[in-house]
Amino acid sequence: MTRKNAKKTVTSKKKQTIEYSVKKAEASTKIVAAPLKSTLLAQLEKARLANPFDTLGLIKNVESTGYLLRVWLPDAKAVEFVALDDSKLAGKLIQVYEAGLFEINLPDMTEVFVYKLTVTYANATHQVIDPYQFHDIAFEGLSTLHEAPQNVYHTLGAQLKETVVNDVAVSGVRFIVYAPNASSVSLISEHNFWNGQHHPMQKSWCGHWVLFVPGLSAGCAYKYELKDAGGHRLPHKADPVGFQAEQYPSHASIVVDHDKYQWNDQAWQASQVGDKRFAPMSIYEVHLGSWKRKHEDGVERMLTYRELAEELLPYLLGMGYTHLEVMPISEFPFDGSWGYQPVGLFAATSRFGDADDLKYFIDQCHQVGLGIIIDWVPAHFPADPHGLARFDGTPLYEYEDPRRGWHPDWNSYIYDFGRDNVRQFLVASALIWLDKFHVDGLRVDAVASMLYWDYSREEGEWVPNVDGGNHNYEAISLLKWFNEEVYSQYPHAMTIAEESTAFAGVSKPTFEGGLGFGFKWNMGWMHDSLNYMSQDPMYRKYHHHEMTFAMVYHYNEHFILPLSHDEVVHGKKSLLDKMPGDEWQSAANLRAYMGYMFGHPGKKLNFMGGEFAQSHEWNHDHSLDWDLLDYEKHKGQQKLISDLNHFYKTNPAMYESDYQPEGFEWLDHSDDHNSIISFVRYNLDKSQYVICVSNFTPVPRQMYRIAVDEVGHYEVVINTDSEYYWGSNYQMGEQMGVFISEAHPWQGKEHSIVVNLPPLSTVYLKRKGA
Repeated sequence: MTRKNAKKTVTSKKKQTIEYSVKKAEASTKIVAAPLKSTLLAQLEKARLANPFDTLGLIKNVESTGYLLRVWLPDAKAVEFVALDDSKLAGKLIQVYEAGLFEINLPDMTEVFVYKLTVTYANATHQVIDPYQFHDIAFEGLSTLHEAPQNVYHTLGAQLKETVVNDVAVSGVRFIVYAPNASSVSLISEHNFWNGQHHPMQKSWCGHWVLFVPGLSAGCAYKYELKDAGGHRLPHKADPVGFQAEQYPSHASIVVDHDKYQWNDQAWQASQVGDKRFAPMSIYEVHLGSWKRKHEDGVERMLTYRELAEELLPYLLGMGYTHLEVMPISEFPFDGSWGYQPVGLFAATSRFGDADDLKYFIDQCHQVGLGIIIDWVPAHFPADPHGLARFDGTPLYEYEDPRRGWHPDWNSYIYDFGRDNVRQFLVASALIWLDKFHVDGLRVDAVASMLYWDYSREEGEWVPNVDGGNHNYEAISLLKWFNEEVYSQYPHAMTIAEESTAFAGVSKPTFEGGLGFGFKWNMGWMHDSLNYMSQDPMYRKYHHHEMTFAMVYHYNEHFILPLSHDEVVHGKKSLLDKMPGDEWQSAANLRAYMGYMFGHPGKKLNFMGGEFAQSHEWNHDHSLDWDLLDYEKHKGQQKLISDLNHFYKTNPAMYESDYQPEGFEWLDHSDDHNSIISFVRYNLDKSQYVICVSNFTPVPRQMYRIAVDEVGHYEVVINTDSEYYWGSNYQMGEQMGVFISEAHPWQGKEHSIVVNLPPLSTVYLKRKGA
């Protein structure tokens, strides 16, 4: 009878009605270690047993007939067993080794049975179902693990399972962890006193260690105790595929029931059709821990996921944003990393609540019509001892050569993107957010650092690829596969690359030779435009090209225009503080800049605080300065961003043709003397258009002529200089802000209008009735 036959039901005629006793088992109360090999005892005591299924549980008795029931329960004083079916098998095990090894011979047994144990300790008695009688379910899924990347989180980690043996249903948690070079692995948890002696795991044929523990349920905290190939104990490890984790100091993994939460976003999911390139996208980037904090007992505390759903989402809805981008929420140990040093790639950080709390937050986003994007971070691999670093005593997940496996900028490891186990692991860690958490998009951080071997390295500090170049073919292949998996399984999701170089085809499909991302951050536009805006207006004419150059390469990629968290930290100053001039001029500069950004082709992203002109740099340890909204200057900025968002997403000319050359036309990109830039945005069929004009000097421009496409009346629909935004409300001419076209050829068109451009402003004009 093999262990694989354990599910066979004991037939009626074979069912035993004998109650086994100590005498029937032919055992004595005397400790007898003679039948056991001393090596086994040493392995059990030192938590170095790698094959517990061969030596523990109900095993075929090789020295006589029947079976031997052997259990290892450190510090137990007495152990009894009882069968869980109706065979009435029961008996008392004999302590054969004082450290906690118990046995009973069952010479008349011809079939295996399912049993539970009553364990007596010095001051307590517990009932447990022995985990070493469940072989099949422990290994379940391993043979198909590599058939699809999502099988990683369907199989590995802590999975809630139920098995039926001999008509007896047993529920518990099945643990599987990959550690091929470990000599032994033990499950340690709050249920076994974090003692590696209690639950040695079984090594599989493919390097995974397995164990099914009956009776455990969601909420259980656990870790793994590993010994390296030499038998040396490593730091206790969190589960690489753990779905939740405790915070410092334990960093223990938590068993999660991912099927418990009941989603209510079916209407949102059904609405997510169509190509995102032709849809409006105004993204609010937020750091959940510092957007707003609550004062309690004299200290600030972070809001929970559910509190954020109550406060953040109505705010964004009122502001007119279409998407929320959350800085990394994969579990991370250090607050100061902002989440960019993740240790738990499959776990939502528990700083703000549990996994279901995050699901509720995302569910509420969808129910109010907000898409949610999260940062996925495969470029950072922190060296925290409880994480993946040297997981089984070897570089299991990282490149071994420090010239490839150590990042000098971040003092962290780099994933070995060429290993199959790492590739499966990383792609699965992306898919789980789309699957279990229903996120709408993944923004991939620091893509450039993955693409190039020489990224941030000097000559001699990196190893070329097989062709002698600096491209990391393995990372390129991984990113392509990642995008293919996302778009094939979740066609209405999107992927976004933060990529700071001119690497070709980042946002082109892989079948066209690209990396396959849906969108790419335009870091060049961000750098150039912020540099331009930081100049004294007197000198901007010498930097005029910095505001126009992005259109030279704009159609090479599907760009998002980012003003992210990276631009308002580490001495770079807040957006408002970057702007030159006195108090009024700096605010006017920022308003004009935001108007230009919303008019420029490309989707939009703004970091929290920018929408109300946060004065100080962002500090992750504190709330944004919401009290600034007591002042008209800041309320004006907030009102402008709200109006820009609402105008943007209700006028297809502002977004439909972001990536179509026919959707944009320069009116004048060369008026550097006046520092004025003007262009037209069209929708796809050119039935609608918006004229955008920016004056980046504090000098009003009287009688400024602007070409128009058609005869008609043109009205101002956005003016960043409006008194509603704390502007000067400079009179632009004509009555009620309406301008009548003239048959005056200008800028290549047959008609034009004449306006008085306000100082430091951006204005949008539309033909009335269009």
